[in-house]
Amino acid sequence: MIPTKVFFTKGVGRHKDQLTSFELALRDAGVASCNLVTVSSIFPAGAKKVTREEGIRQLTPGQITFVVMARNATNEPNRLIASSIGVALPADQGHHGYLSEHHSFGETDEKAGEYAEDLAASMLATVLGLEFDPATSWDEREQQFKMSGKIVKTFNITQSAQGDKHGVWTTTVAMAVLLP
Repeated sequence: MIPTKVFFTKGVGRHKDQLTSFELALRDAGVASCNLVTVSSIFPAGAKKVTREEGIRQLTPGQITFVVMARNATNEPNRLIASSIGVALPADQGHHGYLSEHHSFGETDEKAGEYAEDLAASMLATVLGLEFDPATSWDEREQQFKMSGKIVKTFNITQSAQGDKHGVWTTTVAMAVLLP
C-alpha cells in the first residue's frame, strides 16, 4: 500500500492521567477515533497534500491509520514542550520526500519547527546527492537547497504548550497522516 494523500494535524491535551492527556491531544488533532500505527519518515512519491479538514473527512472510526508522529508530555508546571513534524519535498514528484519528527523541551513553535524542517531537508538533500555544510545555519542551507532546483518546498507543523500550572499531564502531538 502506497499512500496517495497526506494531511498534517496537531493537538494538545491536559489531564491528571498521562494516557488520557494523550487521548485528549489526539482528539484535538482530530484522529482519536482511529487505530494509529506509527511509521518512519518518508513522504510518498506523488502523494498529494490535502487539508486537515479534507483528510479527517476520509477517516472512519476504528480504521488502521498510518502516521508519522511527534509526541511529548510533561507534568512539570510551566515547562515548555513541543512536538514538530518537518517536511521536505523534492522538485521531482516521482521521488519521495522526507518527514522528520522532533520532540523538545524549552523550544518555541518557531525554533522547534525550524529544527524539524532542517532535519527533513538535510535527509532529503543527502539522498539527492546535494553537498552542504551541516555547520551552516538553516537559513543558508534552506536557500542552497532551494536554489539547487532539487528541493522545492519545506515546511513544518508544530504544537507547543506550557505544562499545566497545577502539575497535571500536558501532551502535545504533531503528525503527518498517510491516506490510501
